[in-house]
Amino acid sequence: MSPLELQQTPHRRLNLLTREWVLVSPHRTQRPWRGKVEKPAAEDLPRYDPDCYLCPGNERAGGIRNPAYAGTFVFDNDYPALRPGAPEFTESNSGLLVARAEAGVCRVACFSPRHDLAIARMDVSQLREIVALWIEEYESLGKLSWVRHVQIFENRGALMGASNPHPHCQIWANAALPNVPAREQESLAEYRRNGNSCLLCDYLRLELTLDERIVCQNEGFVALVPFWAEWPFETLVLSRRHLGAMSELSAAEREALGGILRRITIRYDNVFEAPFPYSMGFHQRPTDGEPHPEWHFHAHYYPPLLRSATVQKFAVGYEMLASPQRDTAPESAAARLKELSETHYLDR
Repeated sequence: MSPLELQQTPHRRLNLLTREWVLVSPHRTQRPWRGKVEKPAAEDLPRYDPDCYLCPGNERAGGIRNPAYAGTFVFDNDYPALRPGAPEFTESNSGLLVARAEAGVCRVACFSPRHDLAIARMDVSQLREIVALWIEEYESLGKLSWVRHVQIFENRGALMGASNPHPHCQIWANAALPNVPAREQESLAEYRRNGNSCLLCDYLRLELTLDERIVCQNEGFVALVPFWAEWPFETLVLSRRHLGAMSELSAAEREALGGILRRITIRYDNVFEAPFPYSMGFHQRPTDGEPHPEWHFHAHYYPPLLRSATVQKFAVGYEMLASPQRDTAPESAAARLKELSETHYLDR
C-alpha cells in the first residue's frame, strides 16, 4: 500500500515497543465536532508567585520552606505515591486476588526559579543544568540496591494532571519494573535474541531513509512521529548513538538532548499558539544491575490536543474497551509539526 493510501484508508499499525495495535481512521478528520471544549491555560504567569509552593523561598506542605534556589531544585515529594520503607508482603487468594508490596521513592525537580518559564523558552545553559539534574537523579536513585527502575516524567498543563504551572518534573524510583517499560523490555530483548542488533537503531535508520515522519533532528537526537502513534501529535525522541541510559551521554549529547527537547516543545506551543499540554517521559535501561544491551535511550511525548487549543482527545468508548484509535495519520501530524517555526510564538 502506498503512503497516500495509508493516509486515506482505515487500517491497523503495530507498535513495535508495546506490541499492541493502533487503529488509524484518517477519513474521520472530516467529521463535525460538538464535544467537550477546554480552555487553554493562561499565558500571563508572573516570574514569581507568592502562592506557588514550588517558587523559591515559599512554604510547602507541613511548613517545609523552599530554599532561595537560583537554578534547579529537587526534593522528596511531600505527598509521595511510593515510600521507601513499605513493609514487604504478598497477598493471593486462590490466585484471583493478588497484591504485592511496592517500595519506591518519589522526587520533584524544579527546572527554574522562574514561575513563568517552560522548556520551550529556556536557554542552552538552563537546559544543560536540567539534563545534568536528570542524569544525577537517575544515577543516584539507580544505585539504591532495591531500585529496579527510575522513571523521569513531566506533566505539562492542567489537562495532563499538572497541579502547578511552575516548570518541574517528577522522578519515581520503583522496586519493580512498571508495566510499559516491562513491555518495551520484552520487545527489545526479543528483537535482539532473534539475531538482530537493536530494534530502535534499525527503526530509526528506516525512518531517516523514508523521511516521512521526521520532525526535527540534530547531531545527537532525532524527533519523529512514530509510525504507530496513538496521540494526535505524539512524538518519539531517539538518540542517534546506541546507548542504554542518559548516564552514557557525552557532553555534546547532553547539550543536544536539551536542544531537541526545546525545539519539539516550541513546535508544540506554535501548533495552536497556546501553551501545549503533554506528558513526557524518558525510557532507559533498568537499574537492576544487569547490562541490558538491548535498551536504546528514548523519550515519549503524549499531547492530547486534537484540532485546536480547545479540542482534545479523550480515551473513551472503543479505545477503553477494544484498542487505541486515532483519526489523524501520523504522516500528517509530522508534516504539520515539521513546517512550524522554531521561534516561539511569544518571541516573534
